[in-house]
Amino acid sequence: MAVPQNRTTKSRRNMRRSHDALVAGNPQDCSNCGELKRPHHVCPACGHYDAREVVATAAVDMDEDAA
Repeated sequence: MAVPQNRTTKSRRNMRRSHDALVAGNPQDCSNCGELKRPHHVCPACGHYDAREVVATAAVDMDEDAA
């Protein structure tokens, strides 16, 4: 069974983990509507990708008196 001969110090452990941090996303403007979207993904606001509509978005009418 593999057993470490010497204890790993906090400094060495943390230096090893220095590359494991999560990086923030890189949102870009949609070329159709201008909303922020993830690169190489369909725009969630308008449904366009690469200057063409790939997901149809329906306009929802929100009436206050409709129950």
